[in-house]
Amino acid sequence: MFKIFQKLLLFAIAVLVYLPLLAQNNSKKDDNFASKPLYRDPIFDGAADPTIIWNKKAQKWFMFYTNRRANDNNAKGTTWVHGTRIGIAESSDGSNWTYKDTCNINYNIKNVTHWAPDVIEYKNKYHMYLTIVPGIFEDWYHPRSIIHLTSKNLIDWKFESELKLASERCIDASVFQLPNGTWRMYYNNENDGKSIYYADSKDLYHWIDRGNKIIKDRGEGPKVFSWKGKNWLISDSWLGLNVYSSDDFINWNRQEKKILQIPGLGEDDQVIGGHPDIVVNNDRAYIFYFTHPGRTPENRGLDTYDTRRSSIQVAELEYINGEIVCNRDKPVQINLKH
Repeated sequence: MFKIFQKLLLFAIAVLVYLPLLAQNNSKKDDNFASKPLYRDPIFDGAADPTIIWNKKAQKWFMFYTNRRANDNNAKGTTWVHGTRIGIAESSDGSNWTYKDTCNINYNIKNVTHWAPDVIEYKNKYHMYLTIVPGIFEDWYHPRSIIHLTSKNLIDWKFESELKLASERCIDASVFQLPNGTWRMYYNNENDGKSIYYADSKDLYHWIDRGNKIIKDRGEGPKVFSWKGKNWLISDSWLGLNVYSSDDFINWNRQEKKILQIPGLGEDDQVIGGHPDIVVNNDRAYIFYFTHPGRTPENRGLDTYDTRRSSIQVAELEYINGEIVCNRDKPVQINLKH
């Protein structure tokens, strides 16, 4: 009898100890805290250049990303960053992401390379502006162009046109609707010191390139958004991210301090951040960016799987004294609403 009583007592103690822990763990799960890293591609482990959009039909958030063949041990030179299609991950809330598929893009060139998608929705149609490299190359010095695609489901994409821009080496489109209802595309012109140029359109199909620099600083992956009553542009300068503000979308003033320049403490986040997307949701601004976790000072100059692989991360932006700041080590509670 005493043994039975002892077992019941131990069971009661265990319940009292573990139930609060279980409740705490469930509470943390429900709080939608993002993990570090946020996402790694399960195929090539080379996810980069993310862009986020709500898929109305699937009722999920879709993340489109450049995918590089980081785990290809036979790739020579820069061939590992060529020859892949755009990857897709999906999420119900923005905090947990799973691999979905690759984009079915109707643009046939042998060994075509897809880079840096920008995806927007307008009048129940999705538009993608995608960087195309016509082949697989061992170095960086080859033509690139930006093409326009449309879709109804965010998976299957119809080719519309190749844009005529400032040079034969233009990458990283970012399309934004101006207050007057027209559209502006910011992009990187590699032939002019990798500075930011722009083009305008009234309908997303016909573009007029303005033919001049809008930002003279070297940088790529521009992203334009409005938040806290101001217009912002963030670009990747390979030493952290430059932050600019503007009243007219033409004259951009760079704030003194970069963001994501100082390495963080989290897993895969102890290096600079690169090529972001920004999602403004319920007046909170989240920055999705990528890292090369293995590119630490001691690995400088090495070309291995560890220095090639990349991870997607997320952090929350803050607006302090008229400037954007970002504490990448602060836990990110994210529950995107549509």
